[in-house]
Amino acid sequence: MIVTLTANPSLDTTIELAGRLERGAVQRARSTTTDPGGKGVNVARVVTAAGSPALAILPARDDDPLVTALADRGVAHRLVSTGRPVRANVTVTEPDGTTTKINPPGATVDAEHLEALADLVSRHAATADWVALCGSLPPGAPDDWYATLVRALRTLPCAVAVDTSDLPLRALAAGFPDTAPDLMKPNADELAQLTGCDGGALEAAAEQGDPDPTVRAARALVDRGVGTVLVTLGGAGAVLVTADGAWFARAPRITLRSTVGAGDASLAGYLLARVSGESPDRALQLAVAHGTAAAALPGTALPRPDQVDRDAVTVTTPGVPVAGVASSTPVADPASDL
Repeated sequence: MIVTLTANPSLDTTIELAGRLERGAVQRARSTTTDPGGKGVNVARVVTAAGSPALAILPARDDDPLVTALADRGVAHRLVSTGRPVRANVTVTEPDGTTTKINPPGATVDAEHLEALADLVSRHAATADWVALCGSLPPGAPDDWYATLVRALRTLPCAVAVDTSDLPLRALAAGFPDTAPDLMKPNADELAQLTGCDGGALEAAAEQGDPDPTVRAARALVDRGVGTVLVTLGGAGAVLVTADGAWFARAPRITLRSTVGAGDASLAGYLLARVSGESPDRALQLAVAHGTAAAALPGTALPRPDQVDRDAVTVTTPGVPVAGVASSTPVADPASDL
């Protein structure tokens, strides 16, 4: 069982344009889609589509359209009712894959809501393999709420993953090693927030086949107590660092459609592999395969297993191919937030 917490869920509408976005102009959309969203919700959607058990925990009214959408997609979920509608995010995608997102702050929560969410997560964490704390925090939640949850969850037998950014990410890191999770999944910019490096430079180096700057930055988090760091690097692929080793996965070339949810799909792919008992390098391969598949889909669509091409992903250690995993597939075109 993979349990996800989405503290700030959303209903995501994606508008796919036929041409470039022009400020101040009237433009016609090629298509419009609406999906249940939020990072943890996306992880649960991918895991469910893969036929593995997942449970999405989130604050929402029973009759919220987001909850109806989850039920329609067969995603198991548990709710804490805030009495308020979830936020409605808008994403605009252009033909070259350029993605513009407009995300409202979300429904305000109070101490009672947060306590109920924490209790719900702890109750289901007792029988879970992984608990993933994902996304931004809603108004009313303290910046260190994820840090508090990690401290509590570390007393349980489940493994804990965190995927967040900005102030909640910094607050989590401020408590290391006591708040260090088993897995962190930053992108290049989020890793830069914690280590002082240049996120753009990390992606640029990886694009040229040099993952060493990212490995060094991720190693700093492992040295502070984090079990594993999975760094997603856009179309360059991803880096995985543990206390025992480091691996670099390069993605296949794709036609980029939308970057929305690609990082969440990568996290889901990694967790699916680890729950199945696969090695870290194989888990990284499946993570990048899922993220690449998501980036090739329009809007907020997330990949099914038949859309995921694991064998197209090349995984290496510094200068040495990983046996049974590497392939000769070329590096992907750049894509943000894979």
